[in-house]
Parts: sequence; structure tokens; C-alpha cells
Amino acid sequence: MAMPNLEAPLLFFFFFVFLLALTPSRAQTFGPPLVSPIQKDPSTLQYIITAYLRSPEEPTKLFLDLGGSYFWINCDDYNSSTYRHIPCTTLLDEFVGCFACLMNCRDSNPNCGDSVCVLKPENPFDPTSSENNNQYAPALVDYFSMLTLDNTGSIGGLSSSSPFTFIFSCGYKENLRGLAGGVTGSAGLGRSKISIPVQASTIFHYPRYFALCLSGSKTRPGAAFIGTEGPYKFGRGIDLSKSLVYTPLLLNPVGKYSYPDLKKPSDEYFIGVSSIKVNGKVVALNRSLLAIDSGNGSGGTKLSTVVPFTQLATSIYKAVTEAFVKAAASSPFNLTAAKPAQPFSVCYPARNVKTTRDGPTVPAIELVMHRNDVVWKILGSNSMVRVAMTGGHDVWCLGFVDAGVKPKTSIFAGDPSIVIGGYQMEDNFLQFDLESMRLGFSSSVLSRGTNCASFKFAAKRG
Repeated sequence: MAMPNLEAPLLFFFFFVFLLALTPSRAQTFGPPLVSPIQKDPSTLQYIITAYLRSPEEPTKLFLDLGGSYFWINCDDYNSSTYRHIPCTTLLDEFVGCFACLMNCRDSNPNCGDSVCVLKPENPFDPTSSENNNQYAPALVDYFSMLTLDNTGSIGGLSSSSPFTFIFSCGYKENLRGLAGGVTGSAGLGRSKISIPVQASTIFHYPRYFALCLSGSKTRPGAAFIGTEGPYKFGRGIDLSKSLVYTPLLLNPVGKYSYPDLKKPSDEYFIGVSSIKVNGKVVALNRSLLAIDSGNGSGGTKLSTVVPFTQLATSIYKAVTEAFVKAAASSPFNLTAAKPAQPFSVCYPARNVKTTRDGPTVPAIELVMHRNDVVWKILGSNSMVRVAMTGGHDVWCLGFVDAGVKPKTSIFAGDPSIVIGGYQMEDNFLQFDLESMRLGFSSSVLSRGTNCASFKFAAKRG
């Protein structure tokens, strides 16, 4: 494939982007909001969305990385008639924040170019990621689309973007190690200038909102929405935008690409948990761990689709599990712990645990936010995990894990004290308002008589 003339269309795109960004009028929306099913892979517990890339358009499965800076795709198998590289030392190169410049690669394919911008295809599941820490790949600009919502909340057709309007990074086949089968890259929804929701907002002039409803079903998908603040209509016509309470999204000033003399803010999403309650009682813990350290970025509470179950710093984990065991042993629960099942340390025989539509009947865990009346309540459907044991016995286990001693986020950036994982977000509706920098959350929607698998993805018939 002969490489096209790059400079003119890309510079035009750069100025087009900024003209849009500088024009705040909502009346000039270019298209309907975007939507995608979110499927959970049963073997890896990863969450997967579908986008449409290249020309002609092809469905592409991407790992949903909530805190990812941008999206990347395996370009070893990338065929498109419309892709463009980003030339080094251009305004677009500066805007993207490229890591380096690839030189003297003369083959005519997306993973090669001469004097082109490169990014970093990051895969948190790759067991050899530390070996590939300095692996870079060219940045591309190409067509991008997703399913859309019409003004009734029904599924429409694919969105249509202008040529060369979405920026993403290439990757290589080896970057796919550890990802679910059929997945060819990663969809970053983080705070950066080139994450999917931010680019969509700039190009299509959407409001800067996106929302996630991860499904707790083993077979039916949840839903991701980009570019709309609602309504979000699920089963029985329930609009989940009506059930949200809000807490600020906090900026961690020290991200993974920081250095001692240059701090770069994190693109991940943090919230301010001020205390934790179990069965209505405040858990005694070192509250300094709940704040983000401005020096090294450690501490605080991060939201993540990378970890399957919520991780707690060791001292917090010990305090919470001890409080949970004590509360579960008391009336009305009267539960006696059983042999633990890895990776969990607190389990109970399933036959002894009563269940309701809110899941197993166990002590509630409450994350108290910036005010005492703003509480993320975690009921049994999100706190307990069913585990089949050998010999035909099965147990319900508290689905929180000890973060233990693990490598820091980077050489210079510390780890969060709490990482809220995917399981605890399932059947909870989360709206990320990037205009006011706040998180809207519902706690479990099961108590409202619906679930995240009840959004209808069948297209409306004309």
C-alpha cells in the first residue's frame, strides 16, 4: 500500500479539532450518542466493547480499560485504505503527546513509517509487560464508529466520523498476550486528550459524559454510553439517570509517566472515600491512606476494570474483613466461616446463606464519600462471590482481596489504597461527568427491579 501525502490532511484535522473544541454550543451536535454492548469474558473476567474501525468498516473487539489513556489495536493485521500516520514535529504530534519519533522504517504498513509519532500500546494483563516496557508503536488516524442511540433511546445505525478523525496507537501481536480471545486491542476511557470519550466529544460535539453499566449476567451484555447525560432506559423502562448520587472525581497529580523532576497527572479515575462502614458501623482504619499523597500519588481510591475484584491495602483489608466476620457472626446473619477459597480469605457455606433479589443476605459494606449522606452501598450481590469447591460443596466468599506487597504503579508513582474492581461495579450504574468532573453512581440497580443486562440492543425495525 503506497503511503499517502500525510501533512496536509493531518494539519487540517488538527485545526478542525481545535475549532470544535473552542465552540461550546450544544446546538451543533454532529450525531447521536454512541453505545456499545459490554460483554464479560468468562475465562479472563475482562470486559469487552465493540467498535468499528478502518475502511471498509469492520467490528473490532477491544478490552474496556476505564483508566486507559487512549485506544490501541494490533496493526500487524490492520488493513485499511484510509489510515494515516502522524508526522513528527507537527502540531498534531505535539497535541497527541507522542513518546518518541520512529525513523527510517520504510515498509508500507501501519506499524512502520519514517519520522512518525509513536505511542505505547499498554496491556496490563501481559505477563511480559515489564520486558516490553519500552515498546512503542506508531500512532494512526483513521475512521472510527460505534452503534448509536436515537432520540427515543433505541439503537440506531453506526456513527459516521469524518475521514482521519480518530487518533489511536498501533500495537503488535505480542501485545495481545493475556487478553481475551478475539480481542485485538484496548479501548482507553481515561482523562487524556485522546481517550475515546474525549475524542468523541470533540469531534461529534457531544457533552463530555460517558456511562457504564457492567452486567452481572454470565451470558447477556451490559452497556456503555458515550456523549449523553441521559436518559438511560433499561428494563421496565427504568431511567437509571434518575437514581444517581454524585461525588467529585479527583485528580491524582502523579501518574505512571511521572519523573522526580516532572510530575504528570494520572489519566485514571479517583474518588474520595472518607470512611468505610460494615453493617452500619464505621471501621477503624488509618484514614491517611484514604487520601492521595501529592508527593508520590499513593493512597486514595481508584476505579478500575483491570482488576476483577476490589483490592484493599493490607491494613484496610484486615480491618474490613475482621469487621465483616464479626458482623456476619451476629444476629440476624448467624454465619460461621468455612475454609477459604483462593483468592478470597472469608467464605461461608452456601447452604447457610439466605438470598434475595439483592443477592446473599450479609452485612452491607458502605463507602462513605465526601459527605456522610453520599454513600456507595455494596450489598451481597456485589460483595459475595459464589465459588464451587471440590467434593460438591460450594461457598459464598467475600469478594475483596488483599493488595499485599506489589510493584508500584511506576518507579516514581505509588499505588492506590483501594482499587474498586469490576465485580463491585456490576449491576451498578456509573456516569462519568467530565465537564463537572464528578461521578454519578447508583449503588446496585437490582434493588430498583432492573439490571445492567436489560438494555435492549436489538435495532428498531422500520
